[in-house]
Amino acid sequence: MARWIGCLLVLLVNGAQAAAPPADRDEPAASLAGRLLVADPGLADPNFDHTVVLILRDGSEGTLGLVLNRPYGKMPTAELLRRLGLDGKGVTGETELFYGGPVQPEIGMVVHSPDYEGPHTLRIAPGLAVTGDPEVLADLAAGKGPRQAIPVLGYAGWAPGQLAGEIAAGAWFSIPADPTLVFAPDAGSMWKRAMARRGIEL
Repeated sequence: MARWIGCLLVLLVNGAQAAAPPADRDEPAASLAGRLLVADPGLADPNFDHTVVLILRDGSEGTLGLVLNRPYGKMPTAELLRRLGLDGKGVTGETELFYGGPVQPEIGMVVHSPDYEGPHTLRIAPGLAVTGDPEVLADLAAGKGPRQAIPVLGYAGWAPGQLAGEIAAGAWFSIPADPTLVFAPDAGSMWKRAMARRGIEL
């Protein structure tokens, strides 16, 4: 877990602007950056069965995203902070961690509401940001972090053209990245709620 710091730089180097365009800049029509990718019920890959993925970058170098709806489990927050080299003294409670994808599970980041911003924070879509600095977890424990947050481990990656082929084959569809869907209390129902939006452009 020590590789949290700067992990967004690892994932998004030379692509940060593609992943997080300013509000007054339009994405190319074919780009999925800043959208949610929803697995079709027939998708056979166990890594992505019934998943909802936030796309961080989608371009000529491939696609990167984070699965949002598959909990790993909870661990004491103090222990989590200690493993990240942070001070966990006096910290109580637990932090729920989520599976972000099958690639590099030692890399972590937090998808969160935009009311928090640190030096490693990127705005991904309206109402959604991502931070790769573990200090965000310390701030959450201290009550100074984002109001809504999903800590994830690992990420999903597709080679150039791979995801487009999977979408054409019917394995996925995309919808706007709605924070009310992403941060709803029951992560386990996110996929069903996303499926209900199929074909509806919000």
